[in-house]
Amino acid sequence: MSELLDCVEVIEVVGDPGSVDARAIEYDSRQVGPGDIFCCLPGVVEDGHRYALEAVSKGAVGVVCERFVDGLRTVGAPVARVREGTSRVVMAQLAAAINGYPSNELFMIGITGTNGKTTVANLLGTVLSSSGRPTQVMGTLSSTRTTPESPELQESLAAVVESQRLDGKRHVVAMEVSSHALAQSRVAGIRFDLAVFTNLSHDHLDYHATMERYFEAKAMLFGPDQAAKGVVNKDDEWGKKLLEVARIPVVAVGSDSVSDVELSLGHTKFKWRGLSVETSLTGMVNVHNCLLVAETALAAGLAPEEVCEGLSKVSPVPGRMQVLSGWSEPGAKEKGVRSQPFSVIVDYAHTPAGLCRVLDEARRLVRGDGKVVVVFGCGGNRDRAKRPMMGHVAARGADICYLTSDNPREEDPLEIVREVLSGVGGEVPDGGSFQVELDRRSAIAGALKDAHYGDVVVVAGKGHESTQVLKSGPVAFDDRLVSLQELSRLGFEVAGDV
Repeated sequence: MSELLDCVEVIEVVGDPGSVDARAIEYDSRQVGPGDIFCCLPGVVEDGHRYALEAVSKGAVGVVCERFVDGLRTVGAPVARVREGTSRVVMAQLAAAINGYPSNELFMIGITGTNGKTTVANLLGTVLSSSGRPTQVMGTLSSTRTTPESPELQESLAAVVESQRLDGKRHVVAMEVSSHALAQSRVAGIRFDLAVFTNLSHDHLDYHATMERYFEAKAMLFGPDQAAKGVVNKDDEWGKKLLEVARIPVVAVGSDSVSDVELSLGHTKFKWRGLSVETSLTGMVNVHNCLLVAETALAAGLAPEEVCEGLSKVSPVPGRMQVLSGWSEPGAKEKGVRSQPFSVIVDYAHTPAGLCRVLDEARRLVRGDGKVVVVFGCGGNRDRAKRPMMGHVAARGADICYLTSDNPREEDPLEIVREVLSGVGGEVPDGGSFQVELDRRSAIAGALKDAHYGDVVVVAGKGHESTQVLKSGPVAFDDRLVSLQELSRLGFEVAGDV
């Protein structure tokens, strides 16, 4: 333990840290086992200092704290006190040290932004892997948190290093880095080779309070202690500001570098750097995502031709502009299958800007006099300020809206709906409708049942998630699976379960 403490700033030590061997860093007293160092983290709801004695009783060989609570000086294990407000940074540094600083042996790419992190990370994983560079993607699809707490994160990176030793190639880690992770120092102890910024829009203001503070958290990734080089979306207003304040060399990426864009359901073509790119993705939003991926891959050392080849192999990311069911192919009736005249898209859009983008994409894809239909809601116990904005965006961007529940958690779903409706006002288009159905399955079923020729039905908000979080706890619910079940119930041919 004494060797570990040499890596961090410590104010006071009680006991002999040189007398104990540590195996891991832990911050959850419920998970403590023999050989762990327990870090006391002050939190909004709970304070880890309250559980220090319990952690030692479970086998913790040492404690890191910001203050001495009753009994801690005589707990029988070495205790290190650090400056107030630094316990998270210290925990991250200790976690990196005890795992042998694994990020130093990897090529690290951190992706941050409000929308698009998951898509960019996963597309980048495919492009880099297809060029022969083994790539591990970490983020929303692989963890309960976008960015895990530092002990779990460093252990995961150490496992990648072990795989790297087995195949002899330098591995790449493309990971999503949330604003919470940056504000809470979860990635302290990691210096990224590349930092990527997608965009910034209203979200998480229940935590950050203002857009300026939200931006400042994101901008932390673009300092010299955190990254060597950046790739920034210059089309975004906050991206332009980041270009001004970033303290590392930055590549500015904009849509002015693509041309000859052709969009259709499940297919996109465009030209980039004079080369043709063709993918199975949908929508202009994915052209922008591909552009960020392409320039990041170039910065990581790939040739333009390798990038284009990689983009041709990408698949839609689960729950991100995922075309669940498209227009029926010719001959459907001859097969005895009911012809499906509309298409269905599932997307994770849960912010005003995200919902606006997906509805704009849907508008481009409608056929003839088709309408844009959206099923959406807002999460409970989260940023309430965005709820009226979501209602406003939905009413303006869609012709028919089904307002429903989306992880209401401990809040009253009807009260959430009222707050969303407060932003609708007189925005519903002529001939449009705005319906409330709190049961999410019923809302999806109603939208599909009433869809007509040329319509695009967007089921927004939950994307890849497989549960609905209610006051009573989580229950199984997957927008994609439910949509397929309801399509099948209506007599349409579906590809199968998700």
